[in-house]
Amino acid sequence: MSEQAIQHLTKADKVLARLIEKVGPCLWKPRKRRSPFEALVQSVAYQQLNGTAAATIFGRVKALYPGLRFPTPEDLLNTPDERLRGAGLSRAKVAAIKDIAAKTIAGIVPTSRAIARMDDATILSQLTTIRGVGPWTVEMLLIFKLGRIDILPVTDYGVRKGFALTYQLKDLPTPAELLAHGEKWRPYRSVAAWYLWRSLD
Repeated sequence: MSEQAIQHLTKADKVLARLIEKVGPCLWKPRKRRSPFEALVQSVAYQQLNGTAAATIFGRVKALYPGLRFPTPEDLLNTPDERLRGAGLSRAKVAAIKDIAAKTIAGIVPTSRAIARMDDATILSQLTTIRGVGPWTVEMLLIFKLGRIDILPVTDYGVRKGFALTYQLKDLPTPAELLAHGEKWRPYRSVAAWYLWRSLD
């Protein structure tokens, strides 16, 4: 897949082609082992934080459940809010994570097998009904868990910043500008986004 994607993107966009040449092969690998429930909980924990701080807090949350690789939805719902707050989660994030757990039990958050058969738009509309889960959170799930190749997270700060840097713009592009430019990257917009993130390394 990535060979085809690189050929298409290199042909379609000369500026992006230079970035691709500089970064080298695309090393994006979806983490398919994680359930949608786990991926959403992690995304919410990581919202609006830098990677290091988020990883520390997420590690503390998982440490509340010794012996488990990851808590079940029932485990999370049965954990007092204060304990989750003590691990470093904000009040809003505790509420969001508990809603993800409740909606998983209710079947609104699909299983790994079910979500693999759903299209991007259905996943987006179904999961954004959950508290604290907006389009960005679902886009991260689509890219990093499901490996969907044509997702462009236009509100993502890293993608916007990478675009401004690569295309030598003074200001960050608006989501609408990024969406319009990204038309030429179809059907490999996730790969383009991956390279824009790498431009900041």
